[in-house]
Amino acid sequence: MDLGMFVGGAWVPARSHATTVATSPATGETLGRVPEGDRDDARAAITAARAAAYGWGRLTAFERAALMHRVGDVIEARRDELARTLSLDQGKPLRAEAYDEVDELVAYWRMAAEDGKRLGGLLPNSSSPGKRALLIRRPRGVVGVITPWNWPYTMPAELIAPALATGNTVVWTPAPSTSVAAVALARCIAEADLPPGVLNLVTGPGPVVGDEIARNPGTDAVAFIGSTATGRLVASAAAGKATLLEMGGNGPVVVMDDADLDRAVEGALVACFLCAGQSCTAGERLLVHTAVKDEFADRLAAAVRSAVRLGDPFDDATTMGPLNNAGVAAKMDEHVADAVARGATVLTGGARAGSFKTDLYWPATVLDNVPGDALVATDETFGPVAPIVGIGSLDEAIELTNASRYGLLAAIYTADLNRGLAFADAVRTGWVNINESSNYWESHLPFGGRSGSDSGLGRVGGAHPMEAFTELQTVIIS
Repeated sequence: MDLGMFVGGAWVPARSHATTVATSPATGETLGRVPEGDRDDARAAITAARAAAYGWGRLTAFERAALMHRVGDVIEARRDELARTLSLDQGKPLRAEAYDEVDELVAYWRMAAEDGKRLGGLLPNSSSPGKRALLIRRPRGVVGVITPWNWPYTMPAELIAPALATGNTVVWTPAPSTSVAAVALARCIAEADLPPGVLNLVTGPGPVVGDEIARNPGTDAVAFIGSTATGRLVASAAAGKATLLEMGGNGPVVVMDDADLDRAVEGALVACFLCAGQSCTAGERLLVHTAVKDEFADRLAAAVRSAVRLGDPFDDATTMGPLNNAGVAAKMDEHVADAVARGATVLTGGARAGSFKTDLYWPATVLDNVPGDALVATDETFGPVAPIVGIGSLDEAIELTNASRYGLLAAIYTADLNRGLAFADAVRTGWVNINESSNYWESHLPFGGRSGSDSGLGRVGGAHPMEAFTELQTVIIS
């Protein structure tokens, strides 16, 4: 199947006619040929977006909302197709995760439609008698959107939907390894019949297409979700523009000596193995008080063996699918081997699984006695691993959390609410969960990294990115 890019309201090949083969991480089968766009393709998309920007921005928020609800309707009608495409292209288990992402995708479009209606300006007092000052929120113009492969539907939606709702047009480039899912989403938007050029999709390598979108003077703002290293490149290329960057995380899950261990184990399963650990809010390290560490480790390993089933994403019994690409699988190899070399103990898992259709299947892995300087405890592993690090006090948990260069999310399990709030007050992360998994979030709430960390700039979630996608215009009436 040959897939196309969506530019100016039409499905087009790359101008060079170059393509890449998309293969499934789950089955190894060829899913199609994806256009390999280049800078010329990105420039054409930016031109189309600029041509559409004035008309789209002049629509009322209610007119835009009606069209966005139409996108939600199309997604709902294509729910089965989108979920199956997601399992094939990304690797998520169909029943356990893929359908949930499609349902959340609908919610993002509908939420942005309604938030756009409610976004208002201000009427501050004027210092001069007889004058009125209006502060009106205006769209930036053209927003460049660059998105990752771990949530290939919802992460684009949490940027694209609020950008469109506030009157901007969009040029979007997705991660190459989930371009098939991106095309499936763009088809839904195309079917909803938004004006030509309002949404443009350009597939291709990030260092080429993404760089052009970020750098080109035709984009007025740039929104990015992905790794810290790539985010820094995007920020540099987009210097001087409004930017929204949601990047990496290494936020811990802390388990104190008074924690409900059953609840903490249940939370760790979600924290470490949702989306096969490929989440910026994953439990990248479990900081467990030494008084309960051995018991917690034994319980977690037992729970993994009984509750986490690695397998074919289309098997209803599967709870965890393969990793998405060779790079993240190699990183798992490296980080687990490094931890073991430094003295960590493998309680379950520990090496790639055999007997599957691809070599991207990594079993859920629990590592005990992980030293604090191991790669798996300091870097973002982005795989299905639960590294247990012993701690002796709340102060140590806070110190280790703040020693990380990341500052996205942290979680703590404790029976003492005062202790939980003291942790939240002291740690430099943008989000803190108390007695809840690190992978728990609500899509309407502000989410992002603390200033000065490697976790990004600004906030996604609900109406919050609308602040980045609009700017205030002051109007004086005499």
